[in-house]
Amino acid sequence: MSRYSVVLAGCGPRGAYHAEGFTANADRFDLKAVCDLDAGRANALAERFNVKTIYADVDTMLAAEKPDIFCFATLPAIRLSLIELGIKHGVKVIAFEKPVATELPEAREIFDRCREAGIRLIVSHQQKYGAAWQKVKELIDAGEIGEITKIHATARAWLSQLGTHIMDYMLWFNNRSRVKWVVGQAIGTGKLIDTHPSADYVIGSMEFENGVRGVIECGAHAPHFVPGDNPVGHIKFWTDSALTIHGTHGYARVTTGNGWQAVTKSSMGEILSGDGFFNPSYEQPLYIRDLADWLDGTIAVHPCDGEISYHGFEAVMALYLSAIGHRRVDLPLKEIPDGSLIERLGQKLPSSDEYVGQ
Repeated sequence: MSRYSVVLAGCGPRGAYHAEGFTANADRFDLKAVCDLDAGRANALAERFNVKTIYADVDTMLAAEKPDIFCFATLPAIRLSLIELGIKHGVKVIAFEKPVATELPEAREIFDRCREAGIRLIVSHQQKYGAAWQKVKELIDAGEIGEITKIHATARAWLSQLGTHIMDYMLWFNNRSRVKWVVGQAIGTGKLIDTHPSADYVIGSMEFENGVRGVIECGAHAPHFVPGDNPVGHIKFWTDSALTIHGTHGYARVTTGNGWQAVTKSSMGEILSGDGFFNPSYEQPLYIRDLADWLDGTIAVHPCDGEISYHGFEAVMALYLSAIGHRRVDLPLKEIPDGSLIERLGQKLPSSDEYVGQ
């Protein structure tokens, strides 16, 4: 087994979880340096995880450290410039946060350029490593709900915040069968100026290549699966996302903030259930551990690899193309439209005030 060198840019809360994931696997990874424009934040993270070297500039860090893995946890507006630095310095892997971008052209450029450079990518859709998620996957893979017929994915948070998460988990539960087409609708402009820009509510229907049908809902009118009054910003709001997998002989549901439930072949009509809650300190080390095994060749593909992550992102953004054009959109996209889908949504959609309460 090899041990791989790592540097990390972005020392905020998500960056800390990545650092925790790497240091929890210290037999496989050496977190050599961290970088942040905020010196206090960088120093605090370095002290917490016993990292010896701190930088304020990513280019300087990569040039000096020459790492195997470049990890960054920054806002989605800062993606391509950091990817370019990873390519420039010849890293083996770039690991970064979702969403992979805010616009389709940038996402395609990221994945095309990394493919051409021979750089592997992983995107932190790490919730699938949670115990409740693994339990539901185990039931499905054992045939306990029969053949999958439909997957319904929901999130109270808007599409750019959690849409790629739940789309990725749809693909995971469906054994990576690709999305064949989508039809989407979007309303509301309030979140278009967010750091994760999105329509306020998006709903879409889709068919996967294996014939399974899917429905995805994100934002203001998505259903509640976490009990209680959960205002925006509250932890219960962010964890009110769920996937319900329907089969020929039952169903299974996992909710980020409310465990899992299932009716299976073996349960004789009884609703089975178990606890579970979003826990990056548990999930992130397992996500990181798979990276070492992927690099070693002991697993064929990382569950969050660039190929499936880009496909999920393209499927999410195709919902916007469908909503703007009032048409079905087939995948993979033959051409990536120029310009900003977010700007086109802003021009196309009525304001949020025109639909609230209706």
